[in-house]
Amino acid sequence: MHANNKICANGVGEVDINLTPFLNHYKDGRIERLLRSPFVAASEDPTANRGVATRDVVIDPGTGVSARLFLPSRATMAGSRRLPLVVYIHGGSFCTESAFCRTYHGYATSLAAAAGVLVVSVEYRLAPEHPIPSAYDDAWSALRWAAALSDPWLAGHADPDRTFLAGDSAGGNIAYHTAVRAGRDGMGIEGMIMVQPFFWGAERLPSEEVWDGVSVLDVTRVGLLWPFVTAGQADNDDPRIDPPDEEIASLACRRVLVAVAERDTLRERGVRLFRRVRDRYGAVAGTGAGGGEATLVVSEGEDHGFHLYSPLRDTSRRLMESIVRFINNQPAPVGAEVNGGGGLDYWHGLWESKKKIIDRASTATTMSPEVVILGVPSRPFRDIFGYGMDMKRTIRSSGSSSTTTCMMAAYGGTLKIGGERGKAAAVAAFKKTKCGLFTGPVRPNKAYKGPSAAALPGGTQVIKNYF
Repeated sequence: MHANNKICANGVGEVDINLTPFLNHYKDGRIERLLRSPFVAASEDPTANRGVATRDVVIDPGTGVSARLFLPSRATMAGSRRLPLVVYIHGGSFCTESAFCRTYHGYATSLAAAAGVLVVSVEYRLAPEHPIPSAYDDAWSALRWAAALSDPWLAGHADPDRTFLAGDSAGGNIAYHTAVRAGRDGMGIEGMIMVQPFFWGAERLPSEEVWDGVSVLDVTRVGLLWPFVTAGQADNDDPRIDPPDEEIASLACRRVLVAVAERDTLRERGVRLFRRVRDRYGAVAGTGAGGGEATLVVSEGEDHGFHLYSPLRDTSRRLMESIVRFINNQPAPVGAEVNGGGGLDYWHGLWESKKKIIDRASTATTMSPEVVILGVPSRPFRDIFGYGMDMKRTIRSSGSSSTTTCMMAAYGGTLKIGGERGKAAAVAAFKKTKCGLFTGPVRPNKAYKGPSAAALPGGTQVIKNYF
């Protein structure tokens, strides 16, 4: 199994590629992973993990691809039905985090318990030691392994006809490409869940033009990521991060959920992807016509990864509830629907005209989504695991010579990113941006004061606060 979070002695050197808050690459070849959480051991005793048993498995001994399985207690009850199967792919900009770390162990546990699903959380190989497409290949191997019910837990409890691909951030991108590959291979997928997925492009969208200095993801550093994780072999015009319409049309899954956060730098890309998936399905709100269903969840007032680092926050819980309803094909709760209800496209939070309802009469003949709105929570920010504070401290110190963690290239000492050509391409892209080190704090619960968000699809905006 991979050791995705090895820690080595600190060293002093000059940063040539700064991907704060995720990673720094030094000119001497060292890799410093800034975003990290501690390893958590698996346990087959469900009482030790909120009613969910866990076990680690090796999927491919040749590559070392592995996974952690999450089995809720309800699966072992007499007369219980087979459970939906969720193949989950963690985020971390393709180059940090792990299925075995506290962040994703906790999230997968919550998902398995709340939705009543069997989760296969994939431990894929990380860039830059293993550039893209290694992560794509690993996720595909994991999906095929899971679909074949290759483990006793899967064989005894999983329903292969209700298989879902899910992932957040970079994991959302990987989940998307795994679904595309499944379609080309003739493998059916019930649904796909992409939470704040990473997609980008050569040209910036309106909401990406200016970084507000507060949001977690700096637009300039986002632009550096793809050349770095592909070892300099691809730039931001790569269709793998800006997928063409014909590829979206090849998706094998019947239902798709895209979740974005209002303050997330990536939000407009996620909304645009949702719009294109919806158009591909031709899904008319409330009917399911066109052969597919598309759901959009927008979390108001939140930034990238908020649901991972503050799981007890109201918006985090509501996001989880939306995902649970999606997996179990349940309607939105009574009283949370407006303008007819029962629609397939749900909007949770809309970010501009607070408490303003726009008249839909003028667009009655067009396809408009039904709306479920969840406003900014009244409860204060609760970072129960201290992850957010750890991130703040790491970011503040990332430009100094006394940073707290680093990870040496585990393969041959000094790491060469795609050889000298790949490294030179990534460094050149970095220098072109003239981007300095970010030393400001991440403030996950401040009012959004950045540029106006892009117009929401459907031509209609409805604002209502349920808190």
